[in-house]
Amino acid sequence: MRLPADYDPSPPRDAERWTAPPAGRVLCFVPHPDDETIGPGGALALHVAQGDQVRVAIATDGTAGDPDGHFPAEGYAARRRGEARAALQELGVEDVTFWGYPDNQVVQPADLEGVTLRAVQELEASRPEVVYLPWPGERNGDHRALAAGVCAALGRIGFAGTALGYEVWTPFDPDAVLDITAVVERKRAALRRHVTQLRYVDYEHVILGLNAYRSLLHGGGRGYHEGFVRIEVGPR
Repeated sequence: MRLPADYDPSPPRDAERWTAPPAGRVLCFVPHPDDETIGPGGALALHVAQGDQVRVAIATDGTAGDPDGHFPAEGYAARRRGEARAALQELGVEDVTFWGYPDNQVVQPADLEGVTLRAVQELEASRPEVVYLPWPGERNGDHRALAAGVCAALGRIGFAGTALGYEVWTPFDPDAVLDITAVVERKRAALRRHVTQLRYVDYEHVILGLNAYRSLLHGGGRGYHEGFVRIEVGPR
């Protein structure tokens, strides 16, 4: 095997290992109803358990989430909202707002500015110390658009807290892994609340599988972990 001239034999940096999430008021930005559980669900439950205020902002209505028409179109958006509320209740979160943007759309610059302004409003109202958002490398377009808008908003207000990106469709090399073993059954129960989406994907299998896999390097092969990347905030 030939190695490149700039090959570095030293191992990559290891992720920080957290037994608890960073303390403080939490604002979690979510692209679709269900991502609040799929991505940072365990972290949100642990924040609640340690007494942190948690608010969740869900950007889209999720109406593109039934392409095969398994459920009645009338009332489908309300159904998705109800599933998200029920899932968050399983995690102990009551404070949730729905922006109602359509999902699976081509995002124009004016749309992105609207998302940024909405995120600025949420940030200024909640004054969070910890912010969760989809990491910018997500494959799904709605996830990337929300990440871009929130990152712009964080820069615009000069956010000085901790911003953490979570994974859903596209795994990353984490900067930190959080042990969610103590609340994994709450995350499992929350996932089961998203009945419409379980019609298409067994999220309990794939997401808890990912959380279990995270323990391979960072938990001695035991338990469940969520991974996060740090989001660097600059002026926008």
